[in-house]
Amino acid sequence: MSVVMLPPRDRARLEGVHRDLVRVVERARQVVPFIVTEGLRTRARQAELVALGASRTMNSRHLTGHAVDLAYWLDDGDGAVEQGEVRWDWPLYEQIGAAMKRAAKELTVPIVWGGDWASFRDGPHFELDRTAYP
Repeated sequence: MSVVMLPPRDRARLEGVHRDLVRVVERARQVVPFIVTEGLRTRARQAELVALGASRTMNSRHLTGHAVDLAYWLDDGDGAVEQGEVRWDWPLYEQIGAAMKRAAKELTVPIVWGGDWASFRDGPHFELDRTAYP
């Protein structure tokens, strides 16, 4: 597995996120190209997302640094995230989900993927399991 460094923008978006989840993101990024869209959120940002219908809870794991949102990134060939294309096709999120689950298993960090939820499936969302990380 070749080492693929997270771009500075993604590193900044992981500030305040629990170190174990950051490790899982770093490992999964070695396999699937994605960017970090959000990590730690303020209550105001969470309220905004609830108002927009993009979230259904004010009890989000993002508020405590226990969740991240990822987006599939299609490189346009120059390696710069700013020049690539973010894709929202569901099969691409299944690839991210598989890579994150595999990385979590390898690192023995229990995670939950929003894409597995029965209602309000949230493909970009990954969080540390509440039973292990209350």
